[in-house]
Amino acid sequence: MSSVNASAPARGALDRFFKITERGSTLGREIRGGLVTFLAMSYILVLNPLILGTVPDGTGQMLGGGTDGPNLAMIASATALIAGIMSILMGAIANFPLALAAGLGLNAVVAFSIAGIPNVTWADAMGLIVIEGIIILILVLTGFREAVFRAVPKELKTAIGVGIGLFITLIGLSNAGIVTPGSGTIVAMGNLGTFPVLVFVIGLVLTIILHVRRVPGALLISILVATVLAVILENTLHIGARPDNPAGFNSAPKFDGVFALPDFSLLGQFDLLGSFENIGVITIVLLVFSLMLADFFDTMGTMVAIGGEAKLLDAEGNPPRSKWILLVDSLGAIAGGAGSVSSNTAFVESSAGVGEGARTGLASVVTGIAFLLSTLFAPLVALVPYEAAAPALVLVGFLMMTQIAGVDWKNVDIGIPAFLTIAIMPFTYSISDGIGAGFIAFVIVKLARGKVREIHWLMWLVSLLFVVYFLVDPIQVWLGL
Repeated sequence: MSSVNASAPARGALDRFFKITERGSTLGREIRGGLVTFLAMSYILVLNPLILGTVPDGTGQMLGGGTDGPNLAMIASATALIAGIMSILMGAIANFPLALAAGLGLNAVVAFSIAGIPNVTWADAMGLIVIEGIIILILVLTGFREAVFRAVPKELKTAIGVGIGLFITLIGLSNAGIVTPGSGTIVAMGNLGTFPVLVFVIGLVLTIILHVRRVPGALLISILVATVLAVILENTLHIGARPDNPAGFNSAPKFDGVFALPDFSLLGQFDLLGSFENIGVITIVLLVFSLMLADFFDTMGTMVAIGGEAKLLDAEGNPPRSKWILLVDSLGAIAGGAGSVSSNTAFVESSAGVGEGARTGLASVVTGIAFLLSTLFAPLVALVPYEAAAPALVLVGFLMMTQIAGVDWKNVDIGIPAFLTIAIMPFTYSISDGIGAGFIAFVIVKLARGKVREIHWLMWLVSLLFVVYFLVDPIQVWLGL
């Protein structure tokens, strides 16, 4: 009896701190949601090393030093460590079910557009990421970033959430090999006669059945079942991995043990001002601007989408503690650069955890702990192939699409900007591009209808910034950079 009484206050304190009961959740849902989010995001532990670790910088050095090949394990360890710390901070400080990790797209820009510039080192490139993060942090502390977010019309925020729903659905279908680049078309149906696709289909069918039957842990169960099936198929039929093998897994689930000691040597390997010696000031300004605008709006869109799915938005479409969400996100950019793993940002895959029932920051803490543990148990994390996690993203995409009823499509003032936001986001594979197109269209439509006074001055400013953002590449060509 004494042990029960001793443990009760701790559970009560946890509930009060994270407002678990207040938000209609339970401890079990938060734990399951955090684990589902981790499994849906774990691919970053494979992709980030492949993107950052396989190309030399402008001096011929690989990330981590040396010219004798990549050190992917070192990058994976640092990627997991920073993601774990930032996800825990998001949960503990912002109390929001949103996890962070090295952002895809941003890491490719760092690897191929910055580090590859002649004489630029990896330390220089990561220093630019830290600078970008510091600038965003200043914008958060001054209240500017949150002010921009609150200036966005509610229905346009809804459209952002719907667009992200389509975006993560496309991510899931692409990761599973269902959708591939087309020959003569933009996209095409993939090879449906492969075992990896079979794993995805079985996982999706199981996910749908468990969801409509309201089985607790539906997404987590389907991911685990699909993973077990994939491991069995790979270790008996030796299917292999893509891209050289079109019928292979996106990431082959091979069992290579359980435990591996992490190497955190990359931490602190950045040079804050080194790039100024090797790149022109104009080029630095354009690069930092592009990185900043993408980081600035990706998280805004993601937190709206997550908040909408979790039913945490207020009457104006704003999530709780939005300033703290944006603050932690800005710290993620700084931490990612300082850890040499590129900017850490909010992941739309957090919606998978919300789909499992997560409503509080405790889920993000669970995700963060899972990332920290993955630094020790990396071989086990590698067992989860994309094809096993993708069904959760597809189902959550459907759930987020239901928000589309919140847009008044007969009102062209918001209908056209909302449509462009929703359409461009998945087609360009970019949250920021969709948001930018919607903002610019909103201003144009209001101008065309003579409703200039209805355009918030921040919408004017941000739309002009997006025009510059879309013209960065032509500007660099014109300036001969």
